Amino acid sequence: MSHQTGIQASEELKTFLSSAKDGNCRLIKIGIANEELVLIKSDDVRGSWEEDFDDILANSVEAKQPSYLFFRLDTKNNLGYEWLFIAYSPDDSQVREKMLYAGTRTTMKLEFGGGYITEEIFATLKSDVTLRGFREHKDLKAADAPMTYQEEELKEVKQMHISAAATTKASTLPGVSFPMSEEAINELVRIASKEVSYVQLSIDVNKEMINLEKTCDIETSKLAGEVPTDKPRYHFFLFKHTHEGDYLESIVFIYSMPGYACSVKERMLYSSCKATLLSGCEDVLKMEVTKKLEISEGSELTEEFLQDELHPKKNLHRPKFSKPKPPSRGAKRIIKPSANAES
Repeated sequence: MSHQTGIQASEELKTFLSSAKDGNCRLIKIGIANEELVLIKSDDVRGSWEEDFDDILANSVEAKQPSYLFFRLDTKNNLGYEWLFIAYSPDDSQVREKMLYAGTRTTMKLEFGGGYITEEIFATLKSDVTLRGFREHKDLKAADAPMTYQEEELKEVKQMHISAAATTKASTLPGVSFPMSEEAINELVRIASKEVSYVQLSIDVNKEMINLEKTCDIETSKLAGEVPTDKPRYHFFLFKHTHEGDYLESIVFIYSMPGYACSVKERMLYSSCKATLLSGCEDVLKMEVTKKLEISEGSELTEEFLQDELHPKKNLHRPKFSKPKPPSRGAKRIIKPSANAES
């Protein structure tokens, strides 16, 4: 099972995608059937991308039916033609369908190849999948929108972290608190909002600062490869999985410490900063950390391990506890009546 829904592309779709980016194909429409990503339809180039937008793309969506749409633009990058990716999930579609398509979205992008995708849209209305809707999306993206309440809060959070080392008292939070880089805070906000699936942080021992080391969307099978073998790290992973038929997205915090391959100072600092880092994420950024783990090797981070940590198996066949027998008092003694008692 992948870290999404476990749904993968069919062999037919994989074969088609391997040859569909040569320039002749304008539209690729993909859906989910029988727990597989399958090709629904494709259309060849007819005119310019603007001419084909409404003629081909806008007429390819169906009411109440989510789908993935890849629309080839006329611009190129070093890989070839650039593509627009649209995750179409109409408001009136079934909740289960919405969750299924949302949970397989990253898998679909990885299967297609993220380097080809230059623009991404999440559409809920047919009007979103029109040339006019696309241009409105571009204009809105380019505009300097006023700051929302959440963005105002983020601004304050950044300032709090920048001055954390000087203002945090030992009596308020256990451990040591280092200031955090703006890039690290931004990515923690993104994973708290479930916009990205993996964030790795490191400590600059000399500057005494927490920095962003890496951020990306990855599968669970690739998670182990992100854990350094010679350096401690903090990892935040959005574990997307199913449990008892429910689709879940759980943020897991992982503290990796590769034994004595790192210095004593590093081990002490990472251990001491862990509590204040998590407190800041949960109390200030309002991040819901479902599970906190500590590992020594990345190989521990398997799908089965994370499932067991988040959803421990219950032993339904556990033998009942037998109540111990009371200590023996020996055989009962028969007391004969005395001669005086008979008289």
